[in-house]
Amino acid sequence: MFAAQERAVVLQKMSQEPLDVLVIGGGITGSGIALDAVTRGMKIGLVEMQDFAAGTSSRSTKLVHGGLRYLKQFEVKMVAEVGKERAIVYENGPHVTTPEWMLLPFHQGGTFGSFSTSIGLRVYDFLAGVKSSERRKMLSAQETLNKEPLVKQDGLKGGGYYVEYRTDDARLTIEVIKEAVKRGAMAANYTKAVDFIYENGKLKGVKVKDTISGKEYKIFARKVINAAGPWVDTLRKIDNSKKGKTLQMTKGIHLVIDHERFPLEQAVYFDTPDGRMVFAIPRDGKTYVGTTDTVYKADPIHPRMTTADRDYVIKAINYMFPTVKVTAEDVESSWAGVRPLIHEDGKSPSEISRKDEIWQSDSGLITIAGGKLTGYRKMAEMVVDLAAELLQKETGQTFKPSQTKHMPISGGNVGGSAGLPAFIRQHADAGVNVGLSREQAEKLAGFYGSNVTQLFARVNQQDAIAEELGLPADVRVRLVYAIEEEMTAKPVDFFIRRTGALFFDIAWVQEWKQPVIEYMARRLNWTADQKRRYTDELEAQLHDAVVPSDAEASSEFAV
Repeated sequence: MFAAQERAVVLQKMSQEPLDVLVIGGGITGSGIALDAVTRGMKIGLVEMQDFAAGTSSRSTKLVHGGLRYLKQFEVKMVAEVGKERAIVYENGPHVTTPEWMLLPFHQGGTFGSFSTSIGLRVYDFLAGVKSSERRKMLSAQETLNKEPLVKQDGLKGGGYYVEYRTDDARLTIEVIKEAVKRGAMAANYTKAVDFIYENGKLKGVKVKDTISGKEYKIFARKVINAAGPWVDTLRKIDNSKKGKTLQMTKGIHLVIDHERFPLEQAVYFDTPDGRMVFAIPRDGKTYVGTTDTVYKADPIHPRMTTADRDYVIKAINYMFPTVKVTAEDVESSWAGVRPLIHEDGKSPSEISRKDEIWQSDSGLITIAGGKLTGYRKMAEMVVDLAAELLQKETGQTFKPSQTKHMPISGGNVGGSAGLPAFIRQHADAGVNVGLSREQAEKLAGFYGSNVTQLFARVNQQDAIAEELGLPADVRVRLVYAIEEEMTAKPVDFFIRRTGALFFDIAWVQEWKQPVIEYMARRLNWTADQKRRYTDELEAQLHDAVVPSDAEASSEFAV
């Protein structure tokens, strides 16, 4: 029940009988809530007005990180919590999360010095429960340059060396929601919550609209959880409960540059002259760099890089890696995302806490706001604990405690992180046996984890449409799997959230966009108007990834 063709069936089913819980929002937080709730025995539905992970959850720095930066703000409890959580996230989905040694160089006059870096990383190791093989090392200036020769030599004093975890944020979200659906949750993308349904002042359900078909449904639920990220206040407004704390949006952008042009071999976390911290990370033949932190007041549905954003990041690159001399022409792609932070008077964006909070309105709407990608599982556990407690009081139902701490997500049944390399080797052989090259088979096994068997099973299936369009097997199986098993409804879903290609291999998108659009149009029976709109949507995303927008009101950079 997670095929694009089944969306209407899923919505019909969701609207037929009352749910225990309806989640609004299909980012990492909402998806985590769905998985936690269904595995406790709750009848759960989830609706997302865009595609799964289309908001903040596909636009982060793509790190499941332990929050080293929050030590500077003395957020000790947060560092301890997210540090421990990231190890759980890694073990439950090692195919979408990878340990990445991070270099933290320090220079004369910079934010960090040898003593503060050493103490900070030592405290970090302790709080985050870092395993011995990944504990921090302190490096001399020469050892720092040996790790990454591109780092600025002038004034270099040394470096810290510690482990972060790199992820594909959108894939992580998709795998979590797939696991929830496999276990009995119902979920639909492109389904917008348009109004609430009340009885005697108490929230009883949600009116939703399928934005693809235009059809409206009423979904009744004993508890409604608002996990809409940047849109939580929009829903609170509909509920007449937007009071007290509110959200403040900040925007972050990342630039992608080909590795040949910016040949970074080692992930680096560095401070800029204005005291901000920026990541530069090698990935799949590219180097990506970010992030910025500006106040954002425009529509959160499609934030974009501005010229000022791009120039700021380029200036930061050339400050820390002076021999590279990156220019605007070197930027192959970019992405921009908004962070929904909980407003605190008198604090600049980079000072505002990333803590999550749960609010409950008089009508019964439960809202979860703030938080970080790394802490998604713990946030879900916390909010479902509350829902379970309320349901027990109101209905006498009892539910199991959270089950997700040691539960692999979809694709994660590879024998844990230790078993992943052997899993990839073994399944590469299976891929070769069905006709793929070893490189293709290894790439698919690493990307899809234990779900790769479903892709291999499709390699030799007859597909007249794909044959006519000239789609090679490795592209075809990814597309067919995305449509049939990952509710991929539009080309942007496939090229951004299911493959990440628009960010990290934009040339591949240009190469295959026409046959992919044509294939989807035929499989999903699009009208001529739908085909044109979805094509225009993809073209707009391709354009906006490269060309900056200066339509937004500019904001000063937060320090």
